[in-house]
Amino acid sequence: MNQENTVSALIRAFEAFDEGMRRLNPIALSDIRKNLLVHLEPLASAREALQTGDIGEKIPSELLRALDFLSGAIRIFANEEDLQAAYISALRAARKFCRAQEALFPLCGIFPEVNRYFLEPGVASTGADVVGTKHVETGVIHMGASQHPHGRGGYSLFIPETYSHDRAWPLVAALHGGYSHGRDFLWSWLPYARSRGFIVFAPTSQAMTWSITDVAVDERPLVRHLEEVCSLFRIDRLRMLLTGMSDGGTFALAIGLAGNGSYPAIAPVSSALPPVDWAKVKGKRIFWVHGAQDWIFPLKWTVASCRNLHQAGADIQLKAIDDLAHTYPREANAEILDWFGIGRK
Repeated sequence: MNQENTVSALIRAFEAFDEGMRRLNPIALSDIRKNLLVHLEPLASAREALQTGDIGEKIPSELLRALDFLSGAIRIFANEEDLQAAYISALRAARKFCRAQEALFPLCGIFPEVNRYFLEPGVASTGADVVGTKHVETGVIHMGASQHPHGRGGYSLFIPETYSHDRAWPLVAALHGGYSHGRDFLWSWLPYARSRGFIVFAPTSQAMTWSITDVAVDERPLVRHLEEVCSLFRIDRLRMLLTGMSDGGTFALAIGLAGNGSYPAIAPVSSALPPVDWAKVKGKRIFWVHGAQDWIFPLKWTVASCRNLHQAGADIQLKAIDDLAHTYPREANAEILDWFGIGRK
């Protein structure tokens, strides 16, 4: 019973951290931190109960690692007096939170509560117990010269448990924001990929952000990595969505509006419009998500950009979210996927 209680405490803290990241805004950091700190004592108690429980009870190492990463993330979240330093520490905490998710995910097959956490809200099962090809590697895969969590230039994949070579699978190419990492951004899409059945391709920029002023620097390895993925897995090239957060969304627009025909649709989130060749915009499908509270790329910039893209012939929709600042709204994934045509199974 100790393990189930620990999992419940973990999931409550995970959900609180998710909520905090959804509300991420410099003016809200203090309140978010207070809401997170209340979970430290239950997490510590759960860990102690695990270690003092039945002697014969085998404790999954993943559970302990998830507890430690999550507790560490909460402790450092916005723990600075200076507002800018506090915001940076919140971003560092978010990276630890991703490591906590990475540690916990392998326990989906053991704890139903963990399994539900890594599914789209309202979805009960992945159907993995019915479909699947045992000889194909599925789950989270990291590729690249460096396997270090902070290594750059590689990519991360999520291959659904239900994957089979029997059919071609849709793919979402998800580009992280500036100073982030594909290994982290993967988790924003993984629950939806498990639930709806698509592959997530989350590359990492060569430098600390995408080469927006010299697109080829990051586009060349990105194309090479995508071709590698297509050689390993059966991908439906007519159903590849290019999306990204902040600089990642801007880079997605730079690629998608520059004549690269690999991706039939683009979904930038909290991004800015890069320089474009307006002659190549006609017919491009774009679903742009942006927050009304974005202090980095004001919504009025996006409204003007969408108007110009529409006038140039793009098939564009803008979804403005009233309470969203400059952060990633996971709930928008469902609407993006519905628009693109990847529905629930």
